[in-house]
Amino acid sequence: MPDLLLELLSEEIPARMQRRAAEDLRKLVTDALVERGFLYEGAKAFATPRRLALHVAGLPARGEAVREERRGPRVGAPDAAVQGFLKSAGLASLDQATTITDPKKGEFYLAVIERPGRETLDVLAEILPGIIKNFPWPKSMRWGAASAQPGSLRWVRPLQSIVATFGPETENPEIVPFSVDGITAGTTTRGHRFLAPEPFEVRRFDDYVQALERAHVILDTDRRKDIILHDARDLAFARGLDLVEDDGLLEEVAGLVEWPVVLMGSFEERFLEIPAEAIRATIRANQKCFVLRKSGTEELAPAFLLVSNLVASDGGAAITAGNERVVRARLSDARFFFETDKATGLEDRLPKLDTIVFHEKLGTQGERIARIAALAKEIAPLVGADPALAERVARLAKADLVTEMVGEFPELQGLMGRKYAALQGEHPSVAAAIEEHYKPVGPSDRVPTDPVSIAVALADKLDTLVGFWAIDEKPTGSKDPFALRRAALGVIRLVNEQGLRLRLNLLTSLALIKVQLDRFGEVSNDQAQALSDSLKQFGVTDLDAQADVIHHAVEKAGIDVSEELTKKINNDVYTICLSLLSFFADRLKVYLRDQGARHDLIDAVFALPGQDDLLLVVRRVEALGAFLGTDDGKNLLAGYKRAANILRIEEKKDGRAYGAAPDAARAAAGQPEERSLAEALDAARAEASAAVAAEDFSGAMRALSRLRAPVDAFFETVTVNADDPALRENRLLLLNALRAATREVADFSRIEG
Repeated sequence: MPDLLLELLSEEIPARMQRRAAEDLRKLVTDALVERGFLYEGAKAFATPRRLALHVAGLPARGEAVREERRGPRVGAPDAAVQGFLKSAGLASLDQATTITDPKKGEFYLAVIERPGRETLDVLAEILPGIIKNFPWPKSMRWGAASAQPGSLRWVRPLQSIVATFGPETENPEIVPFSVDGITAGTTTRGHRFLAPEPFEVRRFDDYVQALERAHVILDTDRRKDIILHDARDLAFARGLDLVEDDGLLEEVAGLVEWPVVLMGSFEERFLEIPAEAIRATIRANQKCFVLRKSGTEELAPAFLLVSNLVASDGGAAITAGNERVVRARLSDARFFFETDKATGLEDRLPKLDTIVFHEKLGTQGERIARIAALAKEIAPLVGADPALAERVARLAKADLVTEMVGEFPELQGLMGRKYAALQGEHPSVAAAIEEHYKPVGPSDRVPTDPVSIAVALADKLDTLVGFWAIDEKPTGSKDPFALRRAALGVIRLVNEQGLRLRLNLLTSLALIKVQLDRFGEVSNDQAQALSDSLKQFGVTDLDAQADVIHHAVEKAGIDVSEELTKKINNDVYTICLSLLSFFADRLKVYLRDQGARHDLIDAVFALPGQDDLLLVVRRVEALGAFLGTDDGKNLLAGYKRAANILRIEEKKDGRAYGAAPDAARAAAGQPEERSLAEALDAARAEASAAVAAEDFSGAMRALSRLRAPVDAFFETVTVNADDPALRENRLLLLNALRAATREVADFSRIEG
């Protein structure tokens, strides 16, 4: 079977774009082929710092003939409909169409379209120019005289040549005949920019890969990574050192070289006084080099590994020396920053944060820190932390943002704060929490375990969430510029993985009131604290009851704010916190789905009122999932669905809801199965309610499981829609009692199946 070889050689392809560009090229070409009926055996794309390449194996030499029947409008239809049909079918007149008879709808026109199979070479020549001209680069450019013309080619960097051949392995393949902006596809490419700059001919993919290697180009990114990693390990081992492996840096460096050569450089021991993370950040960020450890320890060695794109005649001595000069200069700067920072305490840096705007609608960093400190102090007792330490951490947690070191290396925020806090003698929990309050940053990041770190991490994330919700800057679609999804997932992981019992409505209400008072009211710290104490005393958990609670709390705190502001805070607490709770539910679905839980079970639990204790939600979902995995659970769900369907139909027909309790005496006087169901429902609901109150969700499920037999028997022998209206009504009320009993644990209407 014939293969396609395509290479697009350009001046440069940035490393961060290479993987995506290779995948885009593969998908665009193969999708276009499949759309036209051309199937293939396999396709793989490649990228280097200068070229994109694609190999599509097992294409047919010619496409199959296509016969298609297209039904048109009814015979006698308006002329416009007939003309549209003829145009879409490619017919000149109705003489080229036939008619068919539909027994129910009459006669219709039918077009039989037959297309002969096309040469694959012609199809490739048709699709490739459009793919190249419309390639989805994140950033692209025009160049040369043609750039003045509208519609001229845009590419990431100037496109230099195109190789495009098609044919079987056993024959000489043909050139795919097309050109793009004066660049004609051919068989000529070039190797390494410096080691093999002369052009050479390629035809087939296997020959192409071998020819590139002779020209000092390793085509496959993963192979370049493997070469770099193994050579780096071997070179480090030969010097009695260990490589500090870095997957992100390895991926980036592999995208910078076509012929990797690993070399070792060194720097003076005196630079090891700088924190190891700062050394690594300096060498990694500025020079794209790997750091080394002394063998068998965590202590950095005064050496680094660099990856050259050249086989130098001097063995790389000049390249290594040049990198060493730059590394020494960078480390000298880092050492200066570190020594300068140590001269000023974290507390002394706080006034500068009052001049830095966090967000134009949310105030300065200083104002935000005050909110986080107050919130962390309130959360601390709920998670077993010392309130004073939590407040201290929150005050200092952002101070390193205005240090010289973090200004140069933003990725060291938190970490440098921890270093400086330890140097100035802060409590160990304070120093650790300054770094850990950012965690977890992502799904694979660890969750802090120190209660002080947890309290400040929650306060920081909740302030971020309620703040941006308050100014209506919520995530939309794929856009989340303020990382609010990550913040919500961080709260969920902190609560669940540390087993925390927290009421989200209370915490988000407290955080939101602080944000809104900062934005619209002039309130002292003492008054704000008094307001929080009042809210906690009233026990704000039910959003529907919060308006009155907030009104009384504001009065008790002695806060002199306008009636309009009080009303606004009331409304905001209800609408914003309700919206945030829904957002947490969506994030919780993602979190639990990754662990194998069903999203409909999460919906079923969150549909019940007052579900803002995330840990209990998770436990309830787990118990519900286990119950529905049993025969009793599956059959009860089926019985519930049947009851709910009957109720929905009859309520719609009768124009009323059957929401009252059934008449026990009437049920007792009915059929035995009717009486048994009524008794079982009373017992199960009471037992399930007591179990839920005791947070024994497995016990609640066991109580519901006892309904299976009476529900099955009821539906098997009892006619719900009896002729006697009073009997019918009571039986419908029994079905409603079943619906109510299941709502003790979840809203079964949200459960699929």
